[in-house]
Order: sequence, then structure tokens, then C-alpha cells
Amino acid sequence: MAAVTQLTPSQQRWRGRVEAGIRLVAPLLDVVLAVGDRISRAVDRDTGEQPLLDRLAHDDRPALADGSR
Repeated sequence: MAAVTQLTPSQQRWRGRVEAGIRLVAPLLDVVLAVGDRISRAVDRDTGEQPLLDRLAHDDRPALADGSR
């Protein structure tokens, strides 16, 4: 396995800043994902249609002249 070069002090500072920013924003992103999940479940429940996986699994395409789909 090839040796990995060490980060320079400048690269280490930038890495620390980026990781700190991610840690700072992570709770907000978790809330956005949770809200999006709740909204998608509410919208899907109200449509009255088949669930998405059932719609994707069912092949409604008409057969072609040669009998293939």
C-alpha cells in the first residue's frame, strides 16, 4: 500500500474549519430531512393512489407489434 502524505498545517486548518461547519449545520440538516420525510408521507397518504413501488413494479406499457414491451 502506498504511503499517504501528511497534511500541511494550512490544510489541517481548512479541514478543521470544514468539519466544524459540518458539525454546526448537521442538526439543521437533520431537521430538514425529518420535515421532508413527514411531508412526503402526508402527501403520499392523501393521493389515494398506489404506492410508488407498486406503480413502478406494474408494467402498463402496451405490447409492441412484435409482442415485446
